[in-house]
Amino acid sequence: MADGGFGKGHHLHLIDGSAFIFRAYHALPPLTRKSDGLPIGAVSGFCNMLHRYVEGNTGPDAPTHVAVIFDKGSHTFRNDMYDQYKANRDEMPEDLRPQIPLTREATIAFNIACEEMEGYEADDIIATLAVQARERGGRVTIISSDKDLMQLVGGGVEMLDAMKNRRIDSEGVVEKFGVGPERVVDVQALAGDSVDNVPGAPGIGIKTAALLINEYGSLEDLLDRAEEIKQPKRRQTLIDHREQIELSKRLVQLDCETPLEFTLEDLEVKEPDMDALMGFLTKMEFRTLTRRIADQKGIEAPVIEEPAAAAEPDTVEMPAINPEAYETVRDAAALQVWIDRIYERGYVAVDTETTGLNDMRADLVGVCLCVEAGQACYVPLAHRAGGDDLFGGSDLAQGQMPMDEALAMLKPMLEDPAILKIGQNMKYDAKIFARNDITVAPIEDTMLMSYALNAGTHNHGMDILSERYLGHQPIPIKTLLGSGKSAITFDLVPIDEATKYAAEDADITLRLWQTFKPMLHRSKVTTVYETLERPMVSVLSKMEMDGIKVDRDTLSRMSNAFAQKMAGLEAEIHELAGETFNVGSPAQLGEILFGKMELPGGKKGKTGKYSTGADILEDLATEHDLPRRVLDWRQLSKLKSTYTDALQDHIHPDTGRVHTSYSIAGANTGRLASTDPNLQNIPIRTEEGRRIREAFVADEGKTLVALDYSQIELRILAHIADIPELKQAFAEGIDIHAMTASQMFNVPLEDMTPDVRRQAKAINFGVIYGISGFGLARNLRIPRAEAQAFIDTYFERFPGIRTYMDDTVAFAKENLRVETLFGRRIHTPEINAKGPTAGFAKRAAINAPIQGTAADIIRRAMIRMPKAIEGLPAKMLLQVHDELLFEVEDGAVDELIGVAREVMEGAAMPVVKIDVPLVVDAGSGANWAEAH
Repeated sequence: MADGGFGKGHHLHLIDGSAFIFRAYHALPPLTRKSDGLPIGAVSGFCNMLHRYVEGNTGPDAPTHVAVIFDKGSHTFRNDMYDQYKANRDEMPEDLRPQIPLTREATIAFNIACEEMEGYEADDIIATLAVQARERGGRVTIISSDKDLMQLVGGGVEMLDAMKNRRIDSEGVVEKFGVGPERVVDVQALAGDSVDNVPGAPGIGIKTAALLINEYGSLEDLLDRAEEIKQPKRRQTLIDHREQIELSKRLVQLDCETPLEFTLEDLEVKEPDMDALMGFLTKMEFRTLTRRIADQKGIEAPVIEEPAAAAEPDTVEMPAINPEAYETVRDAAALQVWIDRIYERGYVAVDTETTGLNDMRADLVGVCLCVEAGQACYVPLAHRAGGDDLFGGSDLAQGQMPMDEALAMLKPMLEDPAILKIGQNMKYDAKIFARNDITVAPIEDTMLMSYALNAGTHNHGMDILSERYLGHQPIPIKTLLGSGKSAITFDLVPIDEATKYAAEDADITLRLWQTFKPMLHRSKVTTVYETLERPMVSVLSKMEMDGIKVDRDTLSRMSNAFAQKMAGLEAEIHELAGETFNVGSPAQLGEILFGKMELPGGKKGKTGKYSTGADILEDLATEHDLPRRVLDWRQLSKLKSTYTDALQDHIHPDTGRVHTSYSIAGANTGRLASTDPNLQNIPIRTEEGRRIREAFVADEGKTLVALDYSQIELRILAHIADIPELKQAFAEGIDIHAMTASQMFNVPLEDMTPDVRRQAKAINFGVIYGISGFGLARNLRIPRAEAQAFIDTYFERFPGIRTYMDDTVAFAKENLRVETLFGRRIHTPEINAKGPTAGFAKRAAINAPIQGTAADIIRRAMIRMPKAIEGLPAKMLLQVHDELLFEVEDGAVDELIGVAREVMEGAAMPVVKIDVPLVVDAGSGANWAEAH
């Protein structure tokens, strides 16, 4: 250093290494080094955090000195003072233990000072360095959220909570402890610490401790004057436990004079040695981070060999993925060789190539098979000649097996219960095969394995999974098909190119299966996958293929009626505006509302035009008729374009039915998502929305039957949050919304009005989703203060709900996930974020165990249903959130309702016993509207 020592103008960063490690460990799914199975998930997260730290700390405020400080061993001088110190802490997870020394190696590889001392905690080392730096005129930033370190804040020392990107100064300490940094240790001594097993004063928490310290000045003065305290219990506690409290202060007091074996000058920031860093990252097999850093530094990334497979005892290596090595199977003799190999193995990864993405309309083009990593083939069946011609002829290309012959050979194997068929999004392939008279079973699905492991963290598409878990970027489909108007279908792709792409898919799928299978067990989600994910493939495939009949004439009549009503609304809107304009134009509407009429709340976006989103119009609708009419017009416009017009295009020309597709791994909570078309979002709160269901009809001689869980999420909330009043009301069959209104507004049940009940209903359902006073005010169209008062009263009447919410958020922050009653894990990676994202993440975390449990229950019902109704002339057609829709012959309606209701009401058993009864309402009719 130019001036020879640390001093004024220098900035020291002290990173709490243990916090980084545990945050990394809990933030990422289990990860092992492929070459030898060594756990490296925490090391991977730690390295990524270090890299982000290094990249993010540049510029004038960058540190001049930095160190990562670790705990060394579990025994410190505090254990000599008090043998129960930290005695109740859980044992370190077994898969984390071998990663601890690797995090030290990682720090050194980044060329950052790495310090620890036997007999002292990392906090003591940080305290000593902070005090030294402060005394020498330097600035200090402690990168940690550890409350114990708040003793050090002030006089040039601050803390940075890196996860929340929040700086903690003296005011932040007062906000946390109710006292300044200099008195934090006194408050901690009184309050104790259950995590570290610091006893403190029994019955005294942070708030009371801060109150006492602020009144008496210091812990010593408080204890000396304990006789003066007026509250008898508090007075006696301080007198009886004085020694324990004084011991607690010595335990929480940081040692600012730790005998360090290094100096501040040793912590000067240094550029990493790229050879050392690349060497460590290569050894850890961190492909993505290695490439990222190499690209940033302008150097060539070292080659990391493909790892060995771990799924099969006789599979020693997992060779590099080489599309040039795959085989094109062109005749029966070659296909038989592969079928024989599959029978020897007992499993096969299988994939289909088709002319499109709609599995009810796309045609089969070829089949891919893989029996071992690196050994895959493609069986072309329907490639057309002239593959580079968009309008290639209908003649088949040479060198393919006749489709009938190939499928006849594959059918026994694909249907053989002794052969496991592995796929990625197997529901698609199962339906393609089913349309060719092949029932594929049993199956495994790598997409659903990933979903069971990592719901909420990332997408589960094959390309993403391949890059994340195999370090390999698959051949992009666009390189074969092109894009836009010039795109071709797969049957026009030359067979040699198709083989590389298609067989690679099967190869990757097999490798993912070998990777995920042991991870399911380690993450304790095997049961979730086996009972809630995998069985849904066959259930949904059957439902989707059956489809539901839709009456085109009814839709046409509705479209015309909606168009006429929209025209009437347009006339009203123009009259209210005093001029004609395009109601569908947000820009013109904005000028009318905020430019001409000067209504409040007008805000211009980056384009310079006023925002006219639904939330803005909803607020204005309480004050003016025009935005209310625009909302009505928009709703009709959406119903017309999305449903009454578009649904006609979705009627299958061969079946006369609409065949939606359900995404099993779409929503984080386990709820199914309906697409192409989406039949789950048809509005039912408005008369027009409900009328759309009239177009969904039963075949002649049959009836549609709807069975719907009654208030299932409120019932689950009553169980999970243990709310006696709600549980009793459900058990006695009392109107839950009327009961809530009675509790909140002190109105006897016999005097309940519809309006009061409606308000309670809005709160009942809104609270599950973390509704705010602002949101409730909008829903009920009442002043915000009144809405907030409703919510406050609700939590006063049912305090268990607030406790549930707080506990759930705390668990999510600690574990970065929540769980359903059936063990489904829903990861919450944004829970510690700042700003609007944090609010959304908290609401999602609160709702997820409730909504996820409801989703699990209806999944369990759906999985059991086919066997239960096997002898009945009935089909399960649709699932819409908490509702199942069936088509049944007229004479068997009552029998179906009895059987289906029994399955649905008992779906949670025997895994979970819900404290309140699950109740299923049933209805039937010639169309869906009548049945619902």
